[in-house]
Amino acid sequence: MLGLFKENVRIALGSIKTQLLRTILTVLIIAIGIMALVGILTVVAALENTISKDFASMGSNTFTMNQYDNLTRTDGDGEVVKINPIISYPEAKAFKENFDYPFTNTSISFTATANAEVKYEDDKTDPEASVVGVDDYFIPNSGLEVVKGRNFTAFDISNNNYVCVLGSDFEKNLFKDLNPIDKTISIRGAKFKVIGVLKEKGSTFGNSQDLRVMVPIQVARTLFTAPNINYNTSVMIEKKELLSEAVANATITMRKVRKLSPIEEDNFGVSRSDDLINKILGITEYLGIAAIIISVITIFGSSIALMNIMIVSVTERTREIGVRKALGAKKSTIAIQFFMETIVIGQMGGLLGIILGLLIGFGISTAIDFKFVIPWVAIFSAFFVSFLVAVVSGLYPAIKAAHLDPIEALRYE
Repeated sequence: MLGLFKENVRIALGSIKTQLLRTILTVLIIAIGIMALVGILTVVAALENTISKDFASMGSNTFTMNQYDNLTRTDGDGEVVKINPIISYPEAKAFKENFDYPFTNTSISFTATANAEVKYEDDKTDPEASVVGVDDYFIPNSGLEVVKGRNFTAFDISNNNYVCVLGSDFEKNLFKDLNPIDKTISIRGAKFKVIGVLKEKGSTFGNSQDLRVMVPIQVARTLFTAPNINYNTSVMIEKKELLSEAVANATITMRKVRKLSPIEEDNFGVSRSDDLINKILGITEYLGIAAIIISVITIFGSSIALMNIMIVSVTERTREIGVRKALGAKKSTIAIQFFMETIVIGQMGGLLGIILGLLIGFGISTAIDFKFVIPWVAIFSAFFVSFLVAVVSGLYPAIKAAHLDPIEALRYE
């Protein structure tokens, strides 16, 4: 059985060499369809992997009180339909003081500036570092991890100590791989002692998460003053099963802080981390559907091309088929030989399409800073699709070859 299979493959490869140009064109047509499928699904998988890694560290037991929630409607011009007031510092502080749900830790933070110049001795950063005012719960609530030094303590926050925690990029770029712990940096003339360095997070949609300086919130409010600053309030609950109840309790607390009457709608948003993940991942489903539609259209064309080349091959090899039948070849043997030829061409196109699709997916993922992942589902799907194309395209030519009359075939010129 194995010997017969090898012989059929050998015959198929020999036949392919005799009509090399048509075979190459057919392989390329199949490869384009598979490439579209694998390429788009590779980018989708990279996007899902990036989103999952960026948000999974925060866990599914975190929620934030925002000016708007993730589902806020916009009009045709992108303007927000409903205008909510910002969350001011007194409101954020009042929420933290009044929200006493069990097993929760509440953090208040705000982005003081996104273009600060950070100095260490004679070196300085380009004015693109972010300064974030935080409290002692910000780092764990945000899914960050201190790999050198320590986190802020309640003593640091309450006494407005001039200490800071740095993102990982500062260690490489500003300190030239020196240990930054206990070193002193300067921001707007203020001196800060470095007490910790965060684990590298990478970039999210092009924004570096490792070029941030975290300082005590009151110190940041003193150094960076601006009107209408919006404060972020995040809550992490230790027990995931209590998340929905904690969100409901937080909503009631914020309504009391904002003195809303029972008939007034919420003028703030509550965003759960798992809702955000599910919403974004839901968008990627449409990209997957687009990949399937594009590949189906292209593969349909490649199926027609492959069937055409096999029909032409049967016509051109009519005399050869007659000779084989005269020598005792069965119908099934003739059919299998032509069917195997179709399978080989289909798999060659599928393999080429997979390689090109992975390369394109990797290139796009690298260019837009997604975390590349090999889409095994897409690869196996591509192999299955290319095999299916070969089966559908090769069935009719194989049957036609098997049913040729040997007498008429021998007379064919």
